[in-house]
Amino acid sequence: MKSDATTVGEYLAGLPEDRRQAIQAVRRVVLENLPDGYEECMSHGMIAWVVPLSRYPDTYNSLPLQLAALASQKRHMAIYLNNVYSDEETREWFTAAYEASGKRMDMGKSCVRFRRLDNLPLDVIGQAIARTSVHDFLSFYEAARSKTKRGR
Repeated sequence: MKSDATTVGEYLAGLPEDRRQAIQAVRRVVLENLPDGYEECMSHGMIAWVVPLSRYPDTYNSLPLQLAALASQKRHMAIYLNNVYSDEETREWFTAAYEASGKRMDMGKSCVRFRRLDNLPLDVIGQAIARTSVHDFLSFYEAARSKTKRGR
């Protein structure tokens, strides 16, 4: 369910009440734990937290690098944690912390899916967000980019 909303407020206003409450709760956790230097915006029809182009303009697609995003999809809600996918140590920590929470993890290739807010360990999500500074995120990106033909 891609949204055409251009602002976070517009996006939230367009959600059904139950989804709005869940998305707002996850957003609040992200904002409370977001390291300095990231900005909130709308990207690809989702609420996103990015490294602004004013800080790092040399991206592969000329769009800001996205640390995380949050979306209401047709059958579920999802939080996209790019730091979990870009760093093996963070991925291992996240998987162990999620398992320790006692909640069932539904993790796809690029997201953690949840149907209800109760299914998501918000403390683990907050810790995952807080774990990656802009500097570290850019280091992961540059290391990955250097391995591609285009990045060399």
